[in-house]
Amino acid sequence: MKTLILVRHAKSDWPEDTDDFDRPLADKGIHDAENMAEHLKKESITIDRFLSSPALRAFTTCQLFNEVYKVPVETLQQLYNASESVFENLITEIPDGFNSVAMFSHNNGISNFANSMSEQVFMMPTCGVAGFEIDCDSWSEFHDATKRLAFFYEPKKI
Repeated sequence: MKTLILVRHAKSDWPEDTDDFDRPLADKGIHDAENMAEHLKKESITIDRFLSSPALRAFTTCQLFNEVYKVPVETLQQLYNASESVFENLITEIPDGFNSVAMFSHNNGISNFANSMSEQVFMMPTCGVAGFEIDCDSWSEFHDATKRLAFFYEPKKI
């Protein structure tokens, strides 16, 4: 059994003359990311590795989570505005030594991908977290594995 955790970046700001890629987190986003990371830890959710979009708002969210988890972090350009198929292909390449992996990315792709694995339809809010149990022994088996939504957290409800 593997666990895949999808994290939409926290609330960002958009200062004048800033490219989308370089948008920083807003103060609310920093607060939400810190609280969400602490909440996951309190709920005994283990994470072995973080994979993050290199865009500033996603990577900063990842870094704030990693202040709590202290696990290996890898940035992947493909997670910047990734489509469902990009998520799927990246997952099949995760080394099997990691049983629980969190991916930090952006909407609409991350919500679409989460919905493709669940009968529950939802739009992930900023700093929303969806965890899925993947019934497989190897990430390479992801495509055909049974997937089950194990938890879904929103910053406003924790």
